[in-house]
Amino acid sequence: MDLIERTIRVHWQHRVVFADDVFNPTNPVLREVLCGGGGPGRVLMVLDEALAKAQPALSTVITRYFAASPAGLTLVHPPIICQGGELTKGSWSPVAEIHAAINRHHIDRHSYLIAVGGGALLDMAGLAAATAHRGVRHVRIPTTTLSQCDSGVGVKNGINAFGKKNFIGTFAPPFAVINDFTLLGTLLERDARAGFVEAVKVACIRSREFFETLERDAVALARFEPEPVRWLIRRCAELHVTHIATSGDPFEFGSARPLDFGHWAAHKLEQISNFTLRHGEAVAIGVALDVIYSRRVGLLAAASAERVLGLLETLGYELFITDLVRENGRNELLVLEGLEEFREHLGGTLAITLLKEIGEGFEVPEMDRTLIAEAINELQARDQARRRSGSTSPTTAVA
Repeated sequence: MDLIERTIRVHWQHRVVFADDVFNPTNPVLREVLCGGGGPGRVLMVLDEALAKAQPALSTVITRYFAASPAGLTLVHPPIICQGGELTKGSWSPVAEIHAAINRHHIDRHSYLIAVGGGALLDMAGLAAATAHRGVRHVRIPTTTLSQCDSGVGVKNGINAFGKKNFIGTFAPPFAVINDFTLLGTLLERDARAGFVEAVKVACIRSREFFETLERDAVALARFEPEPVRWLIRRCAELHVTHIATSGDPFEFGSARPLDFGHWAAHKLEQISNFTLRHGEAVAIGVALDVIYSRRVGLLAAASAERVLGLLETLGYELFITDLVRENGRNELLVLEGLEEFREHLGGTLAITLLKEIGEGFEVPEMDRTLIAEAINELQARDQARRRSGSTSPTTAVA
């Protein structure tokens, strides 16, 4: 065999900046981030439609911000309003529209595509940025608790296809991520809560100390008190970024996906519900399911499992929906199809994260479908008992 072989090493700097009121002309954070790329440049911005409706002055505020910025830092067009949520990931069309705008406004590899919105919009816009000119500098400004905690601070971009989550996508670290806490102010309660489960997830598999702090602050978090929410977001983001930087597999060439704890069922439940179930809500159910499964196979102590379930319920999550017991034409639980879809997504080898103890996750290569069904039945019985007792989830306005 005649062979030339070289090892190619690539250095990435992954930055997550925390700020308030980033589009205030007196706030230097965004200008410093952009000018840190080697000088001022051209900027194309994409803005989440839901955020634009909730904050109707935001587009004008952004335009004024760049008008007051140093010469050479140019917003080439008023922010382009794009549909957010899972619908924006349903086809190639939104990606193509951003490609067309990048071409029309001469955005090159030293220009910037800035996406302001929730995780789905960031996924889609990141794919557009990664595939235009083989990579345009991309700045993410996440505007939901879920995206500030998890998806927005990661290195994945993608859209859904063939009925599967993130079938088309890339691994491409953003030029920078800016978490602006003030942009969370108009979130609906349901969306404000969504990111908390990613904190529970990463605490369960990575940090007992973080989990205990979440337990301590659970009631305050359920009331959306600002300081506990800010702390949760920052610590959760830190744990996610640290995993990406230190796991030795930032682009997931292997099969293990510890940060996808609870996600094999969550992704399938989102599909079954036609994406009426939010990602965070689906992950809460998926985590609960895998926690009960971990206990049933003798890995996790009953008291520890109850602590995780109790924390999720205190934070306001429903841990059972009827889609969990929906069946296909062969009288099999539809959610179990998520195992094979997850196996394919991982490259053909299944690796499911379970819990040995709070703060300690590990991977298993298979799951017992009978025990999964029993765990689902337990979640259903738990939900029925809660309803009979009159217990309800917290429903407090966002602070």
